[in-house]
Amino acid sequence: MATAERRRPPNGFDLVPPPGWDVIPLRTGTREAMDRVVRKAVAQLPASFPKDDIPKARLKLTQEMKKVVRRASAKGGMTLCLPTEPLHGVALPVSIVASEPIEIPRVRPSSGPEAVLAALASVTPGAETRELDDTAALRSERDVPADAAKGVDVAHRRVEYFVPVPDSAPDQYLTFSFSALIAPGSDPAFYDTLVELFNAVMGTFRWSYA
Repeated sequence: MATAERRRPPNGFDLVPPPGWDVIPLRTGTREAMDRVVRKAVAQLPASFPKDDIPKARLKLTQEMKKVVRRASAKGGMTLCLPTEPLHGVALPVSIVASEPIEIPRVRPSSGPEAVLAALASVTPGAETRELDDTAALRSERDVPADAAKGVDVAHRRVEYFVPVPDSAPDQYLTFSFSALIAPGSDPAFYDTLVELFNAVMGTFRWSYA
């Protein structure tokens, strides 16, 4: 009896960032991408900005970029998306990180990723199932309070999508994390809008087999 031919897993994914965002790869080409983002930010300084202070501003931007990149890399990030142009004059304090695939053993030898997602959903507050390019994924959302003891300097809204890689063996999963810094006394509706923006970005997710 002939056995069914196993389908090959995707070798990547495509995600369309919003207009005014830049993608920074965290595996290779990171420095070049950071330099591009810093140059763009310096070019957007107002004409009234003192020319003698531009080198200092460039240095500060570079240091901030390195900090953000280092934090994303430490969490297993492979791609970082950041807004590099203000929206209606407002600089958005948000980021999207796509993390390296991780392997998770099956709940039972005969079970698949659905069982893993169900197990995670049972212990993750606010978790719900979404579909990304015909793949069941787990989405969760929560507000993370500032806690210096845990290394959280600023409160933020965090949304995560946990996505199994189809036909991977052993089973692999991708994580897409959205983070928006929460300013004291700010309007929660503003962050709800930012979350919807991230949901729209995840709606562009497609597997790549090229």
